[in-house]
Amino acid sequence: MGWSRVPGPAIVLPMPDSFSPAQAEARVADGVLVVKIGGAWRLTQPLPAWHDLVPAAMSEHSGGPMPHTVRIEAEAIDEWDSSLPLLLRQARRGAESIGAKFETHGLPAGAEQLERMLAEGTGKAPGNAETPPPPDLFTAVGNVVNGTAGELREFSRLIGECSFSFGRFVRGQAQFRWRDCLLEMQLSGGQALPIVGTIAVLTGVILAYQASAQLRQFGADIFVADMVGIAMVREMGPLMTAIVLSGRTGAAFAATLGSMKANEEIDALQTLGVSPVDFLVMPRILALFAMLPLLVLFANALGIFGGLVIALGILDIPANLYWAETKSFVDLSDLFTGLIKAATYGALIGLSGCLRGMQAERSAGGVGQAATRAVVTSIFLIIVANAIFAVLFNILGW
Repeated sequence: MGWSRVPGPAIVLPMPDSFSPAQAEARVADGVLVVKIGGAWRLTQPLPAWHDLVPAAMSEHSGGPMPHTVRIEAEAIDEWDSSLPLLLRQARRGAESIGAKFETHGLPAGAEQLERMLAEGTGKAPGNAETPPPPDLFTAVGNVVNGTAGELREFSRLIGECSFSFGRFVRGQAQFRWRDCLLEMQLSGGQALPIVGTIAVLTGVILAYQASAQLRQFGADIFVADMVGIAMVREMGPLMTAIVLSGRTGAAFAATLGSMKANEEIDALQTLGVSPVDFLVMPRILALFAMLPLLVLFANALGIFGGLVIALGILDIPANLYWAETKSFVDLSDLFTGLIKAATYGALIGLSGCLRGMQAERSAGGVGQAATRAVVTSIFLIIVANAIFAVLFNILGW
């Protein structure tokens, strides 16, 4: 039903629906397929279909050459909606399929404009879209170098902001809430004990089992305690705990900050004059920096216990002898070496998670990508830091 505005006050009255239905007639003459259309073209009413018009016209022209032109002629178009541009689009595609020229005559300008927009928007199917050629070697290397430089710049800037924030924290000027820091300690420390303990026990069992298979060939079963103790305290304890925390806590940091960014909560803090680094980043970094060494001590103890289980069950080494051998070989320098690594790993995990969370796109997909990138970044930095520590401690003779 149509609508019309009458003079005077703003009153809208319904008009009677007196338009004739849509009509279309197709014929072929002198190599031209002419389709005459008229009436009211509305989606709410039955419409002539292009795939019905053309076969009927071509059957009457059977035996002749294919049309070289397809022409749409409009006669008394009462009204139209998107159904008319759709018919024009079908006609244009039909003309292109037989290599014919496409013409229009007497059509509303708006209908032709919408048909051109449809042609531009659907000119190529997604499956047939041209794939851009891969960049050459120098361009690819340049893109990688440029991206890496940008990542280093962002990471360095966050480290600088955290350094200034820590200075304000020491002077008592930071917008820092201990309640948030203690909550993050509980989430990243106390609630991580079950998974960290399970991984540590299994790591100790694996180390002891693999060592026993080799050492018992030489009658050196007792040295299993030395290997498990030094490996857990110096390397496996800090490394495995950090990797577990990077997947458990680092991803949680990125997801939390990414969600806050998507909900514009970080923008609200900045509008209120609250530093996001003081209020959101520093409590998380300090929580991991403090809790990871404690988790490593817990992991070391359970890893050595896992080695003891194998020593008792397979090598028949008494528990007191195993413990005495461990104490004689592992000293405080080894323990402090692992704790230094643990504190560094904790800071790196916190920085990576917070950085990726602050960089997240403002969408649900961006939050997921930020969590994934946080895990990858933190594990990469942990491995790099472990290699640097190995070289440094070797030079220092630790």
